[in-house]
Amino acid sequence: MTPTDRPTGWDNGDVSPTNMSGADAQLLAELDELLDIADPVPADLVDRVRFAIDLENLDVEVARWERSDELAGVRSKGRPSTITFTVEDLTVMVSLSPGVGGYRFDGWLVPGGPHTIEVRVDGHGSTSTAADEGGRFALTDVPRGLTQILVHLAAPVGQLVRTVATPTIVL
Repeated sequence: MTPTDRPTGWDNGDVSPTNMSGADAQLLAELDELLDIADPVPADLVDRVRFAIDLENLDVEVARWERSDELAGVRSKGRPSTITFTVEDLTVMVSLSPGVGGYRFDGWLVPGGPHTIEVRVDGHGSTSTAADEGGRFALTDVPRGLTQILVHLAAPVGQLVRTVATPTIVL
């Protein structure tokens, strides 16, 4: 049997919203309403998506958010104090500390080097700093909001510059 084959005697006809019975249409409408109440689409979803992909230079590598196993699948209002992102040959670890107007970012890049770190916050623009030779960097007073970290890797002479972007963080 292929995915398009139907069992013997199966005739679902042309099931579409235009030719459903009144009871079926009512049931689907109630299910739609229930799902909107139980698990609504976030009001800012479109803004989040636009922010995440709105990069001037679309030639970026996207890092993965590494989650610790003991927290996998846990839903919580609390935010982690340290977040780790990885891409093939780079690890970005950021420790977040709440401050008066936002957050302090203390970060480390492995391997280290004089890379440029840019932190974008939706509605607040971006702030940049440089990592030291050991890969350490810090930014103070990063505003709250949709946040993304870009690492502009220092390129040896004659090589192309690479940029690594983290997934969007909601602070």
